[in-house]
Amino acid sequence: MKEIRYSLGQLYDFTVAVFDAIGCPGSDAHTAAGVLLSADLRGIDSHGIARLSGYVRLQEAGRVNPVPHISKVHETPSTAVIDGDAGLGLVVAPLAMRTAMEKARLAGTGWVSVRNSNHFGIAGYHAMLALEEDMIGIAMTNASALVAPTFSIERMLGTNPIAVAIPAGEQPPFVADMATTTAANGKLELLQRQSKAAPYGWVQDKHGDATTNAHALREGGSLLPLGSDREHGSHKGYALGSIVDIFSAVLSGASYGPWAPPFPAYVPMPENMPGQGLGHFFGAMRIDAFRTAETFKEHMDHWIGRFRQAVPANADQKVLIPGDPERETEALRRVEGIPLVASVIDELRELAARLSLTGHPFSS
Repeated sequence: MKEIRYSLGQLYDFTVAVFDAIGCPGSDAHTAAGVLLSADLRGIDSHGIARLSGYVRLQEAGRVNPVPHISKVHETPSTAVIDGDAGLGLVVAPLAMRTAMEKARLAGTGWVSVRNSNHFGIAGYHAMLALEEDMIGIAMTNASALVAPTFSIERMLGTNPIAVAIPAGEQPPFVADMATTTAANGKLELLQRQSKAAPYGWVQDKHGDATTNAHALREGGSLLPLGSDREHGSHKGYALGSIVDIFSAVLSGASYGPWAPPFPAYVPMPENMPGQGLGHFFGAMRIDAFRTAETFKEHMDHWIGRFRQAVPANADQKVLIPGDPERETEALRRVEGIPLVASVIDELRELAARLSLTGHPFSS
């Protein structure tokens, strides 16, 4: 499928204009745009500007508060619970992560659980904020219930990602950012736009049988936990997704499991929801709460360097460190621009017309 490249500046200005048009204050519109486009820069196209229309639809459905009063509802020296007041997760989450970092500055570690929020973009963005201050960052969130537990056909969990960012010295940081499913739902959406089949192990149909149908979710199927099936360790992915759900939602007072608010605005909200909105969980650990940052980063360099020297199975394929592909993609896209497929471009043009935006690359 043909792609067109746009500069980061073009997409950033347009995204800010969209968030401004739905009522977000200036600083929040800029924050949200930065978080959203970090996904496109890092090559995680499923969570970037392709989802912009989805956030607008949530606001139009009354499920996103563009002017939230974000508040702490519980606090200790090293922990806090934050109520996002139904705000954009793209705005609530960075504030919560920085709160965890503030706690860590004083107590050595900081832990923040969030309720009453919405989809927060890529988990890696928030975890990486801690790198600015020689801290280890952790970010996770629960999400729309699309995933069946091992041995089930019922959607009970979200893709529930976990991200961990660890600073190094001369080497780039270690950044792991992954869904607890075999593949994120956004990757299925990309396949749908490109009229491609899904690999086996990503989804099952409504009867619990493996399928390559990228539209299986719309037909009653479900995503599979990391590992795909019991023989390949899906019970481990199921457990990881459950941990994220409990830390993010049960701990904070958000809705959990099958009651998590769905991202598509057209999907009805679950009945008898036990909490408020989506939940997130953030952690920040000051390196020097354990050993000097300089010594730690020297050893991280040593760790990373040795793993880079691991003997490859294929001489033409280098051994990667978590975060390498995204970092390399970001360096390239900052120069060459961000590629968008035709279906995403059409959706953004429709959005520009609906919001009466002019002077942007998607304006008519």
